[in-house]
Amino acid sequence: MNQTITVFRGDGIGPEITEAVLEILNAAGAPLNYEVFDVGAAMFEKTGEFIPEAGLKSFEKNRILLKAPITTPIGKGFRSLNVTLRLKYDLWANIRPARTNPALDNRFDNVDVVTVRENTEDLYIGEEEEIDENTVHAIKRITRKASERIIRKAFEYAMENGRKKVTCVHKANILKKSDGMFLRIFEETAKEYPQIEADSMIVDAACMNLVMHPERFDVMVMPNLYGDIVSDLTSGLIGGLGLLPSCNLGDDHAMYEAVHGSAPDIAGKNIANPTALLLSACMMLDDIDQKECADTIRHALDQVFEEGKVLTPDLGGQSTTTQFVEEIIDHLNKK
Repeated sequence: MNQTITVFRGDGIGPEITEAVLEILNAAGAPLNYEVFDVGAAMFEKTGEFIPEAGLKSFEKNRILLKAPITTPIGKGFRSLNVTLRLKYDLWANIRPARTNPALDNRFDNVDVVTVRENTEDLYIGEEEEIDENTVHAIKRITRKASERIIRKAFEYAMENGRKKVTCVHKANILKKSDGMFLRIFEETAKEYPQIEADSMIVDAACMNLVMHPERFDVMVMPNLYGDIVSDLTSGLIGGLGLLPSCNLGDDHAMYEAVHGSAPDIAGKNIANPTALLLSACMMLDDIDQKECADTIRHALDQVFEEGKVLTPDLGGQSTTTQFVEEIIDHLNKK
């Protein structure tokens, strides 16, 4: 029986990569039905809503969302729609695996790092207070509840996926109360998982080590802001955000998304790379017990990368999105 999921097509290159991914999913025989909605800046100009109410109700019903990039106006008082969705549906765990594909041109050939990011608090609550015209205070909120559940999620992820180490990333040397509590909870929780190696690292040192010795890291867990920065850094180690999958998990809902931008400069040119959204869709298939289908898609994608004949411009090729998708489907048909 097919499972129905909600799909937000996004804007910019969003509609193009969404159609590409749905075409590949259908070609792979993914047991899915789709409720598809237009969202984003273009939708706002037409209706006054970035996300239609029907789209939110669909997500609330289906509980699974596949989301393409959504443009949020910068500096105009609009809150990030990604942050809004994470908070509205308490999508508290952001998981972003970054793994080198040896067939692509990368600086490193040994990156295999998973960033587990707390997704609902820290500076991302967006609470700021203007003290006077020259001074603004921003609130960094860290709670025991949110810290405990994301840290435990990191250890459980390590256990379930055959990982050997979890590293806590923090700034407890300066933020002794907020990050200090996060680090203490990590140390307490680590004792419950003696089979998993546990260590900690100050965030600036972690960033330096990631670009010098990425093989030292396995699973990394951290508060929201550091997670945003570090996960983007890990994407740079493997070739960019266009290759990085991402999922946002809550107790009742899950959102799978490409975390790169909507790239309006190349929208409509048929050269966008759908890989990040496709790999996010594979994470979704894993989570709904369709791992065999997900692995089939990943294998076909890897074959296309390995052959290197049909790649989009960001991957060093000259092919269109359409040609890239057709090549993946061709490999699916050869399985």
